[in-house]
Amino acid sequence: MTRPPIDLRSDTVTRPTLAMRRAMAEAEVGDDVYGEDPTVLALEARTAELLGKEAAVFTPSGTMANQVAIGVHTRPGDELICSSTSHVYLWEAGGIARHWGVTARTFPGEFGLLGLAEIADAVRPDDPHMVRTRLVALENTHNRGGGQVHPIEGVRAIAKWAREEKLAMHLDGARLMNAVVASGVPAAEWARWFDTVAICFSKGLGAPVGSALAGSAEAMREARKLRKLLGGGMRQAGILAAGALFALDRHVDRLAEDHAHARLLAEAFEDVEGLTLESGPVETNLVWVAVDPDLGTAAEIAAHLRSHGVLVAALGEQTLRACTHLDVSRADVDRASAIIREITPEALAVETVVY
Repeated sequence: MTRPPIDLRSDTVTRPTLAMRRAMAEAEVGDDVYGEDPTVLALEARTAELLGKEAAVFTPSGTMANQVAIGVHTRPGDELICSSTSHVYLWEAGGIARHWGVTARTFPGEFGLLGLAEIADAVRPDDPHMVRTRLVALENTHNRGGGQVHPIEGVRAIAKWAREEKLAMHLDGARLMNAVVASGVPAAEWARWFDTVAICFSKGLGAPVGSALAGSAEAMREARKLRKLLGGGMRQAGILAAGALFALDRHVDRLAEDHAHARLLAEAFEDVEGLTLESGPVETNLVWVAVDPDLGTAAEIAAHLRSHGVLVAALGEQTLRACTHLDVSRADVDRASAIIREITPEALAVETVVY
């Protein structure tokens, strides 16, 4: 019998466990748009408590949570500050401009992590010719930066500056629990420096669907309106919320396994001549790899690995990403690592049947 491929393309590919499916099937539900779904209400309360905020709103996706937050904090013609590789800027289909009429002022950061020195002079003067700088958006962990954890000291410094400048702060914490596990800093401590925080349940936590946005009660009242505007008003959504609650109860501490597995994969990639880690040492569950053109392209490497039962993502002409998650075991990582180490120019030149 052919073994299933080892899927390292993303931590969004996880399947709910049997126990999670059972919890979802048995969830008590109601109409969430009417505010009557008890499981959604429980998830929102649990998320708000976890992040030390007054309230939270359940959303179908992390992109919606981020976009709602931008809508809460800005008005058309405003400007937000973010990293040039941040998810809100790079991977949300231009929603900053399309939904809200807001412009983005971007900075490269160090592996995408902004520092205060880089943005301290970014606030536009009070001038009728200029946009109003209104919001700072940070991402933790930073996906395109190799899953690195934003140092808490840097977050605090930016937040204190933002308050002095009367700027709002939003955290794209899609993988915030990875940052919590990797750093030992509690979720509420990360969140206290932001006006709004988005968290995703369908990545490393292993739920099939869902994110949440947390903040003040007033901000979440506005967020609920904007969620409806974007088509995110759900009905018997407790079936989905039950999966997220299950994940929060059982899948947080085990993220440390994913981080350890990612480091093993990183070692395997580094053992191949022509492959290097793009963003320095691996801190969490993401491994970004730069491919030397002399070895081939990212697509060629990905196709070769696929033919041997390992799926990775080609996210640029010379860039690969591998991501560990709930459905990848230590045995899977060992097998994938062995296959990765066999990459050579000669092996890539051999025509193979796609797995």
